[in-house]
Amino acid sequence: MKKLLVFLSLSLLFINAISAQTTTVWIVRHAEKDKSNPQDTDPSLSDEGKIRVADLAKYLKKVKFDVAFATPTKRTHQTLDSLVIPKVINYKDIKSLVDSIKTNYVGKTVMVAAHSNTVLEIIEALGGKRPKEELTDDDYDYIFELSVKEDKARVKMEQYGRPHHL
Repeated sequence: MKKLLVFLSLSLLFINAISAQTTTVWIVRHAEKDKSNPQDTDPSLSDEGKIRVADLAKYLKKVKFDVAFATPTKRTHQTLDSLVIPKVINYKDIKSLVDSIKTNYVGKTVMVAAHSNTVLEIIEALGGKRPKEELTDDDYDYIFELSVKEDKARVKMEQYGRPHHL
């Protein structure tokens, strides 16, 4: 009976330790896309976008990522190309992304490449407060770092690379 109580106590401690871990999630909008062909529904990055990707790599050079998530578009994958990431997973919707992070990557460091219309929604879905009212189609230089613990997230917003608001 004593062994069973000890085992149950240790199991509860282990479960609490796992659930209390902080997950770090970095979220960035994809870099500038090539707008030269309005018919292209999946454009690559523009030359300016490629420079921004290099700036992103410099900004995050000391961060070690466990995993990254990108939508199936070229521009989100290309935004992650300069980072050292062991595994990139496609996501199709915010719910599946958040569920995967909260289920499979607790205590890890995660990178997410998203779009102007989903970045802030992802922050909220992870339990953070929207740090900006909106992101416009011209907002490429923001990066968000979230410290996620259970259903709450602390959000830091910064800018990197060349400011686009010139």
